[in-house]
Amino acid sequence: MSTNPLEQPEQEDEILTQDPARVILFNDDIHTFDEVIAQLIKATGCASHRAEALAMEVHTNGKAVVFAGELDRCMEVSGILEEIKLMTQIEV
Repeated sequence: MSTNPLEQPEQEDEILTQDPARVILFNDDIHTFDEVIAQLIKATGCASHRAEALAMEVHTNGKAVVFAGELDRCMEVSGILEEIKLMTQIEV
């Protein structure tokens, strides 16, 4: 049996879409650590010590990957973070 060459790119696309997307949170001078920590817990369901570490990483480096997963879930996490006007970006 021969393989249809038009089917191969579709298979490659399927593989690429399985890579996890990432939510990046950017530092700002508006929100307190407590606000960011609370919103990270709300958005990701992580433990408070993890949210504190992420908030510190954002503060220190200017940005940090705060969540990785399926694109739909990343969009939800980003939306929750942005409820209080935090700035995020989703990378795929």
